[in-house]
Amino acid sequence: MKRLLQHIALMLCMFLGIAGTVRAQIKADAQTDRDMTGEPIFSHSLYYTGMVEYDGEMIPSFAYSDFYVFKKLVFKNAAQAKKYYKIANNIKKVYPIACEIQRTVNRTIAHLDSLPTKKEKDAYMKKAEKDLKAEYYPRLKKLTFSQGKLLIKLIDRQCDMTGYDLIKQYMGGFKAGFYNAFASLFGASLKKEYDAEVDDRLTERAILLIESGQM
Repeated sequence: MKRLLQHIALMLCMFLGIAGTVRAQIKADAQTDRDMTGEPIFSHSLYYTGMVEYDGEMIPSFAYSDFYVFKKLVFKNAAQAKKYYKIANNIKKVYPIACEIQRTVNRTIAHLDSLPTKKEKDAYMKKAEKDLKAEYYPRLKKLTFSQGKLLIKLIDRQCDMTGYDLIKQYMGGFKAGFYNAFASLFGASLKKEYDAEVDDRLTERAILLIESGQM
């Protein structure tokens, strides 16, 4: 019986060792991206740009959306691979919201600039805040904690302005401070900036691949 248990223990150790080795060799490629994150949410774009002369003949010209080629990622371990694909999955959920917020901010700024008085601007912002809560609160409350923190960073990426600065500029410093203090209770910060070069380089890579329809 003792020998049998030792044999089972040895087999388990061998299996776990092999499994660990396999997980550590996971590579990020197009097929793995699809398997781990699902089908792309955006597709490649093709634009007809007219006729151009080539080698003495007129031929149709087309422009494709950007296509990115990165060095293949090789993960050191299963935890690193899991982290990357978790980021990619979260981006697919919150990036469209960040893009919507960017468009909303642009529309709001354009409309505010067209209003002549502070009274009209204040009234417009009060209505805009009410409309935003009605539109986004049901969706945002479904996000996980990590997705919410990611959205804060993506808003900075898309709007070139942190969530704190957006609230401060258009709703006042008091509300900005209040919302940031509330977020800090949960370990988040509306002042968090997006860093594509260092801290968020894997996030930026995933975003570019998702934007181009490659992931």
